Amino acid sequence: MNFWKDGLRLLCVRLDNLGDVLMTTPAFRAIKTTWPATHLTLLTSSAGAAVAELVPDIDQVLSFDVPWVAGQQQQPDRVVALADCLRGHNFDAAILFTVQSQNPLPTAMLCYLAGIPRVLGYCRENPYQLITDWVPDPEILVATRHEVVRQLELVREIDCHTTNRRLSLTPSVADQQRVRQQVANAGLDFQRPWLVVHPGVSEEKRRYPAEKFVQALLPLMQDSGYQVVLTGSKQEQSLTGQIQHRLAGRALDLAGQLSLGELAALLAEAPLLIANNTGPVHMAAALGTPVVVLYAKTNPQHTPWQVPNRVLYFDVPANLRSKNKLLQQFPEPAEPTASPEAIVRAVHDLMAQWQPIA
Repeated sequence: MNFWKDGLRLLCVRLDNLGDVLMTTPAFRAIKTTWPATHLTLLTSSAGAAVAELVPDIDQVLSFDVPWVAGQQQQPDRVVALADCLRGHNFDAAILFTVQSQNPLPTAMLCYLAGIPRVLGYCRENPYQLITDWVPDPEILVATRHEVVRQLELVREIDCHTTNRRLSLTPSVADQQRVRQQVANAGLDFQRPWLVVHPGVSEEKRRYPAEKFVQALLPLMQDSGYQVVLTGSKQEQSLTGQIQHRLAGRALDLAGQLSLGELAALLAEAPLLIANNTGPVHMAAALGTPVVVLYAKTNPQHTPWQVPNRVLYFDVPANLRSKNKLLQQFPEPAEPTASPEAIVRAVHDLMAQWQPIA
């Protein structure tokens, strides 16, 4: 009798960022489509938990920032307490979702300590009893598949499938109404072309220079009449404020003013997003909003998924490159190159068929 079946209490583990959670949503859908009675709990980071509440296939969210992902610092006793917490949920099984460059064994040990009897996951080396349902990782040196495909192929190992491979994100009606009213009150004319610009990013190495954003936005605003809405976190207000100042105050700056749900609602409304390779890009893709992404040469498997897009590449400064030599092997040639002129062309290409909503 097959262990993997409908009705399980299933722990899905995705411990990294918001965008990584979104790129795993087709795999979550495959599980719930195949096994609708399964109770799916997601263990994720605090950043991932913020967006998980907007994903309909997730039944429960547990949040914890582990010390083996992105340099999070935790006391050892808190990790032990997390294992005890997981044990109390009496999970039947766990699925470990990891980026190709991540080692799954610390998370597998966490599940082992929690007494979870079956664990599915990729691993490069033999994990023995730490991952009972071991899938040898075929992406040894560099990523060869899109992140969405990687996770869909993992759950296919337990016969979970879906024909709908889109990312999943559902903003609330209340957030949609509130954001539309907010930007309308600020003077945005929905009958004229407009776009959202998200210039911030969590890692400095993936940040496109603010001045180059300005050099792209000035001609778009002055020559083509685009309205610009800037978004970002409270910590990014100085960055968006700098860009707004260089645009003579003619952009609407909403940095630090939107909840994640409201940001999703804004992106659902927007005709286009310009951003670094960061979470809002994947939010836009989930919502069907075209994207111009300024893509640092870091993780080639994270391009926008199933949405009209233009990917423009730029080099990571030498002092900010990963210490992992394998992650420095970005596939070349990576073209076209990100430049203000290329951004302007990409916006015009993607907005060529835009029509205002009546």
